[in-house]
Amino acid sequence: MQGKIQYLVLTDPNRIWKPDLFFSNEKKGHFHEIIMPNVLLRIYPNGNVLFSIRISLVLSCPMDLKYYPLDRQTCSIQMANGYTTDDLVFMWKEGDPVQVTKNLNLPRFTLQKYLTKYCTSRTNTGEYSCLKVDLLFKREFSYYLIQIYIPCTMLIFVSWVSFWLDPNATVARVSLGVTTLLSMATQISGINASQPPVSYTKAIDVWTGVCLTFVFGALLEFALVNYASRSDVHQQAAKQQQQIQQRQAKWSLEQSTIEAGGAHVDEANYGLRGDGYRSCEIHAKPHRRKNWCKRWLSKFPTRSKRIDVISRIFFPFMFALFNLVYWTTYLFRDDLQTQIK
Repeated sequence: MQGKIQYLVLTDPNRIWKPDLFFSNEKKGHFHEIIMPNVLLRIYPNGNVLFSIRISLVLSCPMDLKYYPLDRQTCSIQMANGYTTDDLVFMWKEGDPVQVTKNLNLPRFTLQKYLTKYCTSRTNTGEYSCLKVDLLFKREFSYYLIQIYIPCTMLIFVSWVSFWLDPNATVARVSLGVTTLLSMATQISGINASQPPVSYTKAIDVWTGVCLTFVFGALLEFALVNYASRSDVHQQAAKQQQQIQQRQAKWSLEQSTIEAGGAHVDEANYGLRGDGYRSCEIHAKPHRRKNWCKRWLSKFPTRSKRIDVISRIFFPFMFALFNLVYWTTYLFRDDLQTQIK
């Protein structure tokens, strides 16, 4: 037989003994039997047996979504049997035991690498051999960047347009603030609907929550501007009324002085001496240099305008600071997550 036949092919795999192999983390699976059962059985002259079968499996893969969608997940394939190690031992083939197709294409993940391990377990009934393959997947971020991160950022930029509108344009600023707030809420609802519910905060939850806070803050900023604008109007009206009252009081005092004392009283009232000179004293206050921030804010006469100008700088600065902290935290901790796993 040796030298003439390389191997013997059997069409009926049930005629030989096979180990009771099972996948311990399997949820469901099925064999492929179109047109014939997809099974290959070869027997070599040295006694080796090659048994190949095509199956489709759905395996359980617990995921840690704290860094979603900047996460990496490790899914395992565990192969065990019902015989103890005294009867059957599983061993990985030397060299390249796992082969992955070159044109593997996953919609939202990239297979970075795989590791072969042993997961032999010991129970009261004995020790059972087990093989394990860890598949390291990296989530594709471009989809989430286009569908989630960029639209949320654009909504925040649109909400800042109200800082450049006139404080008296109440309808325009309120409509803009409410529209961006509702759009952000709708965006968050769509994101949450496509994600599995978990009991902890994910990276995407931090992003959407802060973006919603910025949009809501822009709406509250207009409420503060509107209050300051109305307060400025009341203060200006009160100041004008006080000036009018002071002028009327001065005019009444001058009229009563002229009628009562004539020129002598008027002369004493204005501080004139007999020689015709006026006595006066000059008190010079020390010159204080104003702070550059106060000098810059003094260019804007009303408090409402000052609030808008400060918001134009404060909101973009805080959003840039948040982006720096957010991307630094989640991108650089991605390697830490891989090491832990």
